Formats: sequence, C-alpha cells, structure tokens
Amino acid sequence: MMFQANLHYLCMHITLDLPSEVDFSSKKRWHLAFATIYCSRAFEIKTSTKALHGAAYNPRKARHVSTDTIAIDVVQHHPFFSGIDQSNLSKLVKDKNIDKLANLGGVQGVAASLKSDTTDGVSGDSEDVARRHEAFGSNTYCKPPSKSFFIFVWESFKDPTIIILLLCASLSLGFGIKEHGLKEGWYDGGSIYVAVFLVIAVSSISNFRQNRQFDKLSKVSKNIPVEAVRKGRRQQISIFEIVVGDVICLKIGDQVPADGILVQGHSLQVDESSMTGESDHVAINLRQNPFLISGTKIADGYGMMLVTSVGMNTTWGEMMSQISSDSNEQTPLQERLNKLTTSIGKVGLLVAFLVLVVLLVRYFTGTTKDEYGNKEFNGSKTS
Repeated sequence: MMFQANLHYLCMHITLDLPSEVDFSSKKRWHLAFATIYCSRAFEIKTSTKALHGAAYNPRKARHVSTDTIAIDVVQHHPFFSGIDQSNLSKLVKDKNIDKLANLGGVQGVAASLKSDTTDGVSGDSEDVARRHEAFGSNTYCKPPSKSFFIFVWESFKDPTIIILLLCASLSLGFGIKEHGLKEGWYDGGSIYVAVFLVIAVSSISNFRQNRQFDKLSKVSKNIPVEAVRKGRRQQISIFEIVVGDVICLKIGDQVPADGILVQGHSLQVDESSMTGESDHVAINLRQNPFLISGTKIADGYGMMLVTSVGMNTTWGEMMSQISSDSNEQTPLQERLNKLTTSIGKVGLLVAFLVLVVLLVRYFTGTTKDEYGNKEFNGSKTS
C-alpha cells in the first residue's frame, strides 16, 4: 500500500518544464518514463531487502527492523580554492606523508592549488587576504576569557585569614552590642569589618590590574615580526597576519610561525623538542622530510617555507586546544610567595592561640583585675 501511495504521489506531483510545443501525449510519455524509473528502483530495494532477510521476510515486521546509518563525510571546498581543503593540508603536515605530497604534485602542486607561487608568494592585497581567512582561518589561537573583577574579589574572600577575621568581627560586633548597646558597641566589630573589606578591595584591584597588564604584555611578546614574500618582494609582517599560501623566510633562531612545506633551503635543522620532547635536531630537506611544524625553532641553516595551515588548524593549535589553558598555573616566584604568606599566617595563628591560652590562664587564676583593682574572676560570684 505504501508503494502504491508513493507511485500515485509521483504521478500526481511530477511537473516538467517543457516547451509549449510539446503536446499532451509527449507529456504523458515523460510521466510514464519517470514512473517506470521509480517502480524499478522500488522493486530493486524490495528485492534486496528480501534477499537480506531471507525467504521468511515479512514486510510488517520489516518496519520494526533497525537499519544501519551510513555517515558520509562531505568536504566543502571553498569556491576560490576548489582543488584542496584544509583537512587534507593539516593531515599532510601532521602525518608527514611524503607520498601524499607527491600525489598532490609536490610543493609546486600544493602552491598552485593555493593560488600561490613558491617564488613570488601571494598577492597580499586585502581581497586576497580576506578570501584566505575565510577559507583557512587566521593565524591566531583561542584563549580562555579574561577573569572579571568579581572573580578576584571572590578569590580574596576564600582566603582562610579573611574568613577567620570576618568570623571574629561578627563575634566582636555581637558581644559589643550586647554589652555596650548599639550606639557604642559596634566600634570594635565595625572596625574589623572595615579593615577586612579594605584588604579585599586593595588585593582584588591589584590582582585585576596585574592580570590586565599580563594580557597586554603577552600580546606584545607573541606579536613576532616575520619575513614573508608577497608580490615577489620580501617584507616584514606580523605573525598574526600570516595566511595560507604565504612564503616565509626562515633563519637560525626563528620560530616556525605555522605549519608548512619547505620550498628551498640549505642545511636546515629544526629543534622539535617543544612538540616531541626529543632533544635531537631534525634535518629538513626536500626529498625525505620537507615538513615544518609550528612552534618549533630553527637550529641551523636557512630556508623558505610554504604555509599550509595557520592558527588552530596547525599541529600546535590542535595540541593547545586539547590542553586546558586555565591560568591557574603559577610561576615559581608566585609559588614561593604563597608559601611565605601561608607560613606567616600559620605563625600568626599559633601566636594568637598562645596569647589566648595565656590570657585564659591568667583570668581563671585570678591574676587579672578590673579598673577598680578587683579580681575579674572570683569563682561562682563571677557572672
């Protein structure tokens, strides 16, 4: 019944844009042709389903049989760069697949697919850069949002010393009001509260300003100038302005700014310890290993590379996205200062506890006296 309904729906709803000269019989033949194709496809599906389930196939039970889902990975190419896509470029350098590079036509083939030139580089105009940003992204890395001022306030409130002071201020305020009344009893507790809130405010403002200054310093320190070839001329650009297809010049001491393929070079060796942990330098050459990974440093030689991946699409960007980039990690100086302040706090609490014990002993032994010279503690007579 479902097949008949679908066939009826097809015959009733198929419309063809035919010329006005085509008569009614021609249209009828077109409808018949489409219906025949549909019937044959439905018959093939029904036959294959029968063969799959065997001779005891029941169409009523077949509706309850779950079918496997086939996922098709559809790669969408940018209209201007239809010959290659970002995923293939990223895997090419990450896997260091020399055979795949040869299938793409070598460095020259990759450059042609990227609308670049291994000698003259890219044009570098605003329209070309915008197209490359749209297709392959920019050479920037995602970072967690900066902490707001209230987060620093909350972190200051969580300090154990602050918590103890707030508790003591509450007790002092309560006992002071009960003993001396509201008019004069709030002096001691209120003073402690004011001091605590001043400490929290100063500490939060200081940490907040330091965090903002550190972010600015980090942006300046990461903004490394690199030498690129655009329109056949060498020019210095920011590392954040690099796009896929750029030809970058490398020399000793330079950091590889993005993933890429060696175009030409001499005695080029790279320190990949930041990525692999191996201290041995890796030789980069056109025949065996022309792949350069972002984040590594040039240890010897010089060369020129064709950029294939930037930003979060690079090997370094993928690694950084998997690592939690929370800024809770402290420098050695901060760790030492925290240990020092913790030790001072512990010593202060110990001294305060000893003073409390001494005062209690002096009080209960009758050593302390009031302003009139009488003992403050006198057994059962002391209220």
